[in-house]
Amino acid sequence: MPEAFIIDAVRTPRGIGKPGKGALAHLHPQHLGATVLAALRDRNGIDTATIDDVIWSTSAQKGHQGGDMGRMAALAAGYDVSVSGTTLDRFCGGGITSVALAAASVMSGMEDCLVGGGCEMMSYTASLAREETEAGLAPMRMGAGNAALDALHPQSHQGVCADAIAALEGMGRDVLDALAVESQQRAGRAIAEGRFSRSIVQVMNEDGSVALDHDELPRPDTTLESMASLKPAFAAVQAIDLGAGETYGDKITRRFPDLQWDPVHHAGNSSGVVDGAAAILVCSGEHAQKHGLTPRARIVAYANMGGDPTLMLNAPVPAAQKALQRAGLSKNDIDVWEINEAFAVVAEKFMRDLDLDRSKVNVNGGAIALGHPIGATGSMLIGTALDELERSGGRYGLVTMCAAGGMAPAIIIERV
Repeated sequence: MPEAFIIDAVRTPRGIGKPGKGALAHLHPQHLGATVLAALRDRNGIDTATIDDVIWSTSAQKGHQGGDMGRMAALAAGYDVSVSGTTLDRFCGGGITSVALAAASVMSGMEDCLVGGGCEMMSYTASLAREETEAGLAPMRMGAGNAALDALHPQSHQGVCADAIAALEGMGRDVLDALAVESQQRAGRAIAEGRFSRSIVQVMNEDGSVALDHDELPRPDTTLESMASLKPAFAAVQAIDLGAGETYGDKITRRFPDLQWDPVHHAGNSSGVVDGAAAILVCSGEHAQKHGLTPRARIVAYANMGGDPTLMLNAPVPAAQKALQRAGLSKNDIDVWEINEAFAVVAEKFMRDLDLDRSKVNVNGGAIALGHPIGATGSMLIGTALDELERSGGRYGLVTMCAAGGMAPAIIIERV
């Protein structure tokens, strides 16, 4: 079976994902996608006619983000018209899945060279959500309108789930705030030391000026004292009436009737809302040799896992264990772990459940500090893990993240 190698990984800086406030918010999502696709081509001297497919991840596929961004971004980047593209949605996990499917195509022997990646303009999707609310549309619910499904697997709001998991695990706000502060400090150190410089490509405006060349969200001066002043974000969400008098909180208590919990997540210990895109060039060893490309990593294994959709955020641990088993590795073989900080409780529970060395987890900060551009984050984290393996001299990196619906993809890469 052919092996799949990563030739290069690039990403845009993450821009603050608020209309009128973020440095990328005025741009079209396809422009961000085209930026990273063009960077892969130009950095590696690729004849794009040799690329078989672009597999792309975008979660909110509507409006400007609809219409198969994988294909449209490739055309906008000036790729050869022979390069096809497709766009998928695994909620937050799509950026890992796009790379895994690219690797699968190579490993099957059906294709030789692909791009996996993703994009999400949360500044834009936030405006869509506001328009839907103003139009009187119901808030998004998994399986909305399917009473039988909701009875079997009631699914609450992710932030409410995070607070409920914290209560089930006995994690207080002090623990979660401490993790968030460390994420900010690690991200600040990584930026100061240029640890992201190999992967980040600047985004240009249409007039040729620089729109953004650095991550816009991090606040490395964050302290526990400044965290303490932030109000919990999901108390009001927990009480939203979803119809027939049922709330998001009720969906949790229907499954866990004795559970009582206090809201402990807030803007400071939850993932930041940002815009961004990332792309990874994947090919076979034979293709790399033929075209003079130097592999940076080998894709060792990948896995997908579903978990309890009511709590929604707990699948990363079994996904990681499944990937390790398929790779024939143990947790002690992994030198760099990237677990997406969707909420502080997700990363904290992951480290506790697997009893990990915390110095190997999210070494350069995570989504709490840097932000989480939904469809792009998984691809960004693969690039971050690769950069850190090269910087530190480590061998294996494992990337995983929770996704809506109670899912998690995971992937293991080996530095070469």
